[in-house]
Amino acid sequence: MAWMYLLAAGICEIVWAVGLKYSNGFTRLWPSVITIVIMLLSFVLLSQAMRTLPLGTAYAIWTGIGAVGTTIYGIIHFNESRDWPRLICIAVVIAGIVGLKVLAPSET
Repeated sequence: MAWMYLLAAGICEIVWAVGLKYSNGFTRLWPSVITIVIMLLSFVLLSQAMRTLPLGTAYAIWTGIGAVGTTIYGIIHFNESRDWPRLICIAVVIAGIVGLKVLAPSET
């Protein structure tokens, strides 16, 4: 169950990071409210995952999901760079996330 919490927390991190863009520095009310609510939900879900997962593993995977997700969102929706070096770096982060999941000690 901890891995499901962690996945949900990572997805929430993508949503709140994107929400920061749409909130325009917290100057737009509803995007700001949604961003803050999703941010809090992300932290709650991460804290639930950390009840059984190692701190370093959970945090690294959470930030990795957020980094990869927001980068992909930016490429698709904001026409951000999709050059090969950037895509290779994204692949390296994904490999790290998978590696941490595979090598993580089983839940207690």
